Amino acid sequence: MRMKKLIYTTAAVSILIAGFSSCKKSTFDINKNPNQATDSTVSYDVILPAALHSTGALVATNWGFLQNWMGYWARSGTYAPSVIEETYQITTTFGNGIWNGAYDNAFDYHVMQLKAKRAGATYYEGIARIMKAHAFQMLVDVYGNVPYFDALQGNANPTPKYDQGAAIYKDLFRQVDTAITLIKGATATLNKDIATNDIMFAGDKTKWARFGNTLKLRMLVHLMNGGILSPQSVVPGFDIAGELAKITAEGSGYLGAGENAQVNPGYKSDKPNPFYTTYKNTVAGVATANNIYYRANEWGIDYYTYNGDPRRSRFYVASANGYLGVKYGLPPVTENAADQLAAIGPALGSSNTASQPIMTASESFFLQAEARQRGFITSGSTAKDLLETAIIQNFLVVGLTAADANTYMTNNAGYPDVDITAGPLAAGLPGGGLFTIISQKWFALNGLNTLETWTDWRRVNYSASTPTFVYGAGVGYDPGPAISVSPQNTSNRIPVRLLYPQTEYNYNPENVGAQGTISQFTSRVFWDLQ
Repeated sequence: MRMKKLIYTTAAVSILIAGFSSCKKSTFDINKNPNQATDSTVSYDVILPAALHSTGALVATNWGFLQNWMGYWARSGTYAPSVIEETYQITTTFGNGIWNGAYDNAFDYHVMQLKAKRAGATYYEGIARIMKAHAFQMLVDVYGNVPYFDALQGNANPTPKYDQGAAIYKDLFRQVDTAITLIKGATATLNKDIATNDIMFAGDKTKWARFGNTLKLRMLVHLMNGGILSPQSVVPGFDIAGELAKITAEGSGYLGAGENAQVNPGYKSDKPNPFYTTYKNTVAGVATANNIYYRANEWGIDYYTYNGDPRRSRFYVASANGYLGVKYGLPPVTENAADQLAAIGPALGSSNTASQPIMTASESFFLQAEARQRGFITSGSTAKDLLETAIIQNFLVVGLTAADANTYMTNNAGYPDVDITAGPLAAGLPGGGLFTIISQKWFALNGLNTLETWTDWRRVNYSASTPTFVYGAGVGYDPGPAISVSPQNTSNRIPVRLLYPQTEYNYNPENVGAQGTISQFTSRVFWDLQ
């Protein structure tokens, strides 16, 4: 070993009035305070910063279980076991915040889109279309088929039908294309205060186009399967090359170096960054329950150590025992109490005023690297150059330097989880190439986009007989992510999806029932061909 983790009927818009954490929806009543915001008085420009903040909160705060499953975090021994999560025997009430939050956020953008379209405010309309696509991309990637074409109509259709995930993806491509055209053709006079209300790109049209293209690229890469120790495959019915050609023809490209899509409406101590206030400290400056609940996963933190990866000190903060992690699912004992273990590090929610990432430039370059490696992008920078840029951009976003990244890559030359040109270390093991790209995304997206890591694990098989990706084993480290060691766990598999929420079975039973019996282990998302 070398030494070197019922929403459709909502009738109002989430508006930041009392504070960022107080967003909620309610039914409007004409007898309410006339100074209270209502659907008829809230304009599209007011919706935008609130909706973008809500997107940031959705990205930041709903994925603790995936952090555990993917080997980054684990429950500390200070808390009792979470049996449903740690045995993977999830229920229809597990993870409902993702469903509710994504539909809630999509509804805000839907209202904004309609209002902006009526006013001719094409910049706002375009942003709404892109961000609504972002919300539905997450829903499809977590649940598969979901209500889409008939959704978000309120009381006009409180029980929308479910649409095939593939059909939703296809429409999202077109929605983003339309959005980019609208944004590029927008005039300042019809899009009041766009630079102020756009808390992600401050009204920069080119960056919005690049973000839209990168969102499309993310979805296109999700359609690419296999390719480590077995032939690569793609989801049938999609013209990946044609979609990439449309991006090239549009001309703006993808998110580039330093172009992190992140939101900040003016976070401060009493209206803090959502990751910080969820996983670090409360407004009063006291450690949150999640801060104590989540600690370093032994498998994950030791893999950073195994690679001599300086990001270990950014994704984790050492305890008095150093960079000590805990096995996921281990029953509580004194030795794995929270104060004995490494905690969530300074790279994530670094302060209460920090901007909240939606998509980092690093992810953009990882996606480009994979598309280039697989031959779908056929010109420009090589996969090696794109991967190395992705690594450097990730080092920068977590608070390290380009020099740190270059030293890390130099020290790991010849090891295929870092060096894309490396050959296999032994017969039957993967070499560099795609194995390197997927491995490095795991190292990079800790706490930043664990949904994407879970998606990679599901769609890229390790071999013809191993239908998921396997981290670590190709370089002599323990294969992972490590399965829960809970004494009650009888499964050797991580779920490949979540179950539909119980509210759907209660209030939309015919349409959700038409999806059949759903299993978290076998009911795969449409792009998961493995």
